[in-house]
Amino acid sequence: MTSLQKMLLYFFLLMIFSSCSYSAKKSLSLYKENNKKQYDVIIVPGVPFENGTWSRTMRARVLWSKFLYDKGIAKHVMYSGSAVYSPFIEAEIMALYGEALGLDKEDIYTENFAEHSTENLYYGYQYAKSLGFEKIALASDPFQIKMLKGFARKIDPSIGIIPMVYDSLYVLSNKIDDPDIPYEPLKQSDFISIKEREGFWKRLNGTRGKNMKEGLYE
Repeated sequence: MTSLQKMLLYFFLLMIFSSCSYSAKKSLSLYKENNKKQYDVIIVPGVPFENGTWSRTMRARVLWSKFLYDKGIAKHVMYSGSAVYSPFIEAEIMALYGEALGLDKEDIYTENFAEHSTENLYYGYQYAKSLGFEKIALASDPFQIKMLKGFARKIDPSIGIIPMVYDSLYVLSNKIDDPDIPYEPLKQSDFISIKEREGFWKRLNGTRGKNMKEGLYE
């Protein structure tokens, strides 16, 4: 591939991903729609935990949950995600980070079945309702929020949508050192990666919300 072809491919992919994510202006607008509200719980989708430390994406999502919790927008936080690509249940790892950052342990919930973004939202919503929560929101990065907004409206039009505002996240990030968490006891000894358990098309259907199980939280 020539340099010109690589450059054209880069700009092509950049346009695709840019169209699938909210702009900074739109994210701020959606945040402002919610900053005077208080949700019983926010659902925060999981991210694989690898190499003994959180990734930039996981760090951003946990910090955003702390920001919303500290602001009083979220009374409780629910992290959602199973052991999908690594032998650690994503929700449990994120809960440890959330607690280390100052969230009250009693205000943290974990949803441990979801293996795809659609399942993070669907199972998280079902679990939240089973706990008696009524005002529920989804909180994540602008890319994932935009991908899930339509799905959220199908589940319940009242679900709040709160994408990250990176300026606010940047200010908070500079005030916080990365905490150490006791992650080793959470390692799943019987773990099998989803890539080994499921073929490409089944995983794709899972991403589209086609593999969800009913009645997990009834």
